Amino acid sequence: MRGAAMQYLLGHDVGTSGNKAVLITTDGQVVASDVETYPTHYPKPLHAEQDPEEMWRAVGATTRRILDRTRIQTKDVLAISFSSQMVNAILLDRQAKPLRLAISWLDGRAVEEADMVMRKLGGPKIFALLVGVAITGKDLLPKYLWLKRNEPDLYDKATTILDVSGYILHRATGRLVYERSTASVTGFLNLKKKTWDTTLMRFFGVDKTKFPELVSSCDRVGGLTKEASSVLGLLEGTPVIAGAGDAMAVAVGSGAVLEGDGHLCLGTSGFVGIVTSQRKPGRQGIATIQSADLDKLLLIGETETCGACLKWAARELYQMEPEPPAYAHMDEIVEETEPGSGGLIFAPWMYGERSPVADECVRASFINLGANHSRAQMTRAIYEGVAYNLYWILESIEKEYGLRPDPIRVIGGGARGLPWLRMISDISGRTLETVPHPRETAAVGAALLGAVGMGVYPSIEALKQVVPTGKIVEPAPDPPEIYTKLYKAFKSIYPSLCKVYHTLNEPELKTAH
Repeated sequence: MRGAAMQYLLGHDVGTSGNKAVLITTDGQVVASDVETYPTHYPKPLHAEQDPEEMWRAVGATTRRILDRTRIQTKDVLAISFSSQMVNAILLDRQAKPLRLAISWLDGRAVEEADMVMRKLGGPKIFALLVGVAITGKDLLPKYLWLKRNEPDLYDKATTILDVSGYILHRATGRLVYERSTASVTGFLNLKKKTWDTTLMRFFGVDKTKFPELVSSCDRVGGLTKEASSVLGLLEGTPVIAGAGDAMAVAVGSGAVLEGDGHLCLGTSGFVGIVTSQRKPGRQGIATIQSADLDKLLLIGETETCGACLKWAARELYQMEPEPPAYAHMDEIVEETEPGSGGLIFAPWMYGERSPVADECVRASFINLGANHSRAQMTRAIYEGVAYNLYWILESIEKEYGLRPDPIRVIGGGARGLPWLRMISDISGRTLETVPHPRETAAVGAALLGAVGMGVYPSIEALKQVVPTGKIVEPAPDPPEIYTKLYKAFKSIYPSLCKVYHTLNEPELKTAH
C-alpha cells in the first residue's frame, strides 16, 4: 500500500461502565480514543441489568467524537470491530427488539438454578469436564434457566438469545450472529468442534433455535447498514469484523497471542489469561474458553474484586473519590510502608470469588488486625492481598496445566501503578510488561482483530510483533521473605473460614433469589 493514503481501524470495547473506542493505524499505533459511560441498574439484591440501546448509542457517540477530533476521511476507515463484556443475556423478539434489559455478568440471581445444574450433572467437576467452564449463579446457563422459570412469557416470546457482542453486531450489520469466543462462556459451545452443543441444550430444556449462527473473531459479519452508518458517522458498507470477548480481546491487544503467553488484567475485577492449545477441564474455578484465535483456547482465572478493593480503600480509608489522585496518594503511602504490612493480611473477596476459590458466599476480611496496625499498613495489606490472590491463580494454573508464563503482559488501570506492579512481581517471581495504552487494551485488540480480518496481517499470531511494551518490572533479586510466610497463611484463610462465610451469607443469597 505504498503511496496510498493512511488507513485506519476502529475498535470498540463495549464494557460494563461504558464504551471505550480507539482509532489505530494499520501498524497498530493509537491515533485517538474516547469514552462514553452508561449505567448499571440494580432493581433487587443480586440483580444487575443494563440497557443494550444505551450501549449502541455509546458506540455511536464515541465514533463520531473520534471522527470529529481527528478529521480523517471516513473512506480511510478500513473496518470497525468490537470487544465486549461477556456472560450477559439479551432476549430479542421477532423484530429483533430487546424484550427486557440485558442481564449483566454482575448479576447473581440464578443461585438456585446453578445448584440445580450441578445436581443434574453430578457436580461442578463433571460440568467442567463436559464444556470447560465452572458453573456458578452468575454464569449464563443458570441465567437462561432463571429466565425460563421466572419470566416464561418473555422467554417464550423471544426468538433470539444474544449477548452484548451479538446485539452490537446486529445493530451494525442487521445480521443475527453469536461470536465464538463469547459463546464459549455460555456453557453451550463444544470447544473441540467449535459448534453449539445442541445435546446439552436439549438436556437442560433450552431451545436451540433461539441461538443464532456462530462466527469467529476475524470473520467479516457484514457492512454497516444505512441506519448504522448514520448513527456512527461512517460510510454505509464499512466492513464490520466480529471481534471477541473482552478477555480474549485484551490478550490480542496486549500481544499475548502465542502458545503459553500470559496476560494479567488489573481492572475493577481482575484475571489471569494464558493462551494454550490444551483442552483440559476447568479446575479451581479456572475456565477453559475459546480464544480469539480459532486454533487456540484461553485459560482464564478471574478474581471478582481487584481494583475494586483499591476503590473501597480510597472511599472508606481516605474519604477520597476513586480517581487517579487518590490512587497516586495511596501508592506513595504504600511505598513508604514495610513489606508484609506488619503481619496484616487482607483477603480481597468482596463480592464472592471465582478463582482459585469458587464460592459466592465468601467475603473480604482483614486477618490478624491489631491495635498496633496503622491505616498505611491496612492500605498496603489490601494491595498485597490482591497480589497474593493473583499469584494463587498463577500457581494453580502452573500446577494443573504445567504453564508458567514469564514475562506476563499487564493491562488495565492498575498497570499504571508502579508500587503494585513491584509487589505482584516480587510475590509471583515473574517479570511484568505493561503496554502503552493499558486501559484501552481491549479496544486496541478489537481493532487489531479487524486488521487480521481485513488481511492486513496474515494471522493473530503475527500481531505479537505489533504490540510494543511499556514499563518492564522485574522481581527483586532477594524479595522480602515475609511474603512467603504471609502467602502460605493467605491460602489457609478460605478453608479455615469457609463454614463461617456460609453461615453468615448463604441465607442472604437464598433470600435475595
